[in-house]
Amino acid sequence: MQGHLWRRKVTVEVATECAHCGELLHLELDSEGRYEVRETGAEPLVFHPDLDWSTFSKPTIIHDY
Repeated sequence: MQGHLWRRKVTVEVATECAHCGELLHLELDSEGRYEVRETGAEPLVFHPDLDWSTFSKPTIIHDY
């Protein structure tokens, strides 16, 4: 989301763990809404807010909800 606000491409790597089983998860997310999960077979629920980025002008996404 920061990439849309800054109007540039951003990639973030996230290291976390499954709240259900405790297995480690490594995710890579980009400003285009794409993501990749490094662990084979892992299927985490990944989502981003449904905003119209072409008209978005609020200081943060919280202000748009």
